[in-house]
Amino acid sequence: MLQTRMTEILGTKYPIQCGTMHALTLADVVAKVANAGAFCCLPASFFEKKEDLLEEVKKVRDMTDQPFGCNVGLFPGFSPITPEELIGRVIEAGVKILETAGRSPEPYRKMITDAGLVHIHKCARVRDAVKVDKIGVDIVSIVGTECAGHPSLEEVGTIVLIPKAAESVKAPLIAGGGFCDGRGLIAALAFGAAGVNMGTRFMATSDFPIHDAFKQLMIDSDEKDTVLVMKSIMNPARVLRNAWAEKVLELEGRGATLQELAPLISGHVSREGWKSGKKDEGMYHGGQVVGRIHDKPTIAELVERIMAEAMEVKQRLSAL
Repeated sequence: MLQTRMTEILGTKYPIQCGTMHALTLADVVAKVANAGAFCCLPASFFEKKEDLLEEVKKVRDMTDQPFGCNVGLFPGFSPITPEELIGRVIEAGVKILETAGRSPEPYRKMITDAGLVHIHKCARVRDAVKVDKIGVDIVSIVGTECAGHPSLEEVGTIVLIPKAAESVKAPLIAGGGFCDGRGLIAALAFGAAGVNMGTRFMATSDFPIHDAFKQLMIDSDEKDTVLVMKSIMNPARVLRNAWAEKVLELEGRGATLQELAPLISGHVSREGWKSGKKDEGMYHGGQVVGRIHDKPTIAELVERIMAEAMEVKQRLSAL
């Protein structure tokens, strides 16, 4: 058992988070991760109607009595619903852990603290981690450039970013970007983090709700099979390498406008693709850690394997 400031604050068994994924980390995944002893969030902005979020929260509670959270994105235009309204829905749902990401959560801190929520803020730069630490968030989450999704334009790797962030903030730190196993978990703790955030590794599990074609793609891929797109519009995203992503890179290289890129970078195509298995149509988030994925256990098996390996590594290091 590894008890850290992350497990103490969140009330989870293990210091592992499954990253929030729009349209994918819904009730079934959140409950399975929670029952396995790890932590996961529902994406609040996925639900257009308040009633739909409340129903999804109820589904999670029907499947687990373990802690879970809700994520609210603060990126401009991320949702037609304001952050205030989304946070209000989370509060009404009775969820006690809130994860925010994107812009500074400072305008919403009073609302969050008045409701007694545990507040995690996810960022990608040390200076942003320092800012949110100063305004009193409970946990800072930070991702290195290896991560799937949206790393920083600074492109700082996890092995430098995590210890730098850990020495710069007082709040406990969740480390993301390149983690998939117990060795990575112990490394993150050695760097000064209190736990890890894994996204890509959880996607390549037998009970994660994406088509098996993507899971097999991750198993077959190596660490060079991802690319950073959308750097030209100041919104970098690491995605699995396919012809679609290569086309985006080609257009960016030619100086394409946002209007020209929009049909290719819209999430509507990939949202359907995750389910249908059309892996060559759309952009699909994936981290460099695909190079270290070789099988697809269940979510519960994955978590137990990570922890067993972490304890083995811890004992081996103690004997040095």
